[in-house]
Amino acid sequence: MQNAVEEKDTIVIVDDEEMVLTSLSSFFMLETDYEIVSFTSGKKALEYIEKKEVHLVISDYLMPEMDGISFLAKVREMKPEIPRIILTGYADKENAIKAINEVGLYQYIEKPWDNEDLRIIVRNALEKQKLMKKLQDKIGEINKAYSELQGIHTDILKAFV
Repeated sequence: MQNAVEEKDTIVIVDDEEMVLTSLSSFFMLETDYEIVSFTSGKKALEYIEKKEVHLVISDYLMPEMDGISFLAKVREMKPEIPRIILTGYADKENAIKAINEVGLYQYIEKPWDNEDLRIIVRNALEKQKLMKKLQDKIGEINKAYSELQGIHTDILKAFV
């Protein structure tokens, strides 16, 4: 549970089928405290992601305007830290492997999905993203401290040599 000061995690869902968007959005809005933003167009979703803070993206695999792998590849180019999940109605292991390798997918989920499994996958993806950010922040702090120590070391050497 998030405290009042923290923002809600924002999840972008992209699917060309309104029924899937409604089903996913309703589930997440009723069962979680995530902010859900849904799109039937990959291009419109990309415009949103470019301008807003997004914590997770879920995309359908087969869409008319742009397939899910191409869409998620663009998300990865724009904001590589965002976990990416693909939903598909097709049990195609070859495309799953391609998607995982090409777009660095967090997860490949087959339709129909199980709501509880999806909730756990999303929670874990968001938690992993937060832990990776904390790790990057700590690495930055360590690098800064190391640089400061190097400067102090240089100053000490100058003082005594």
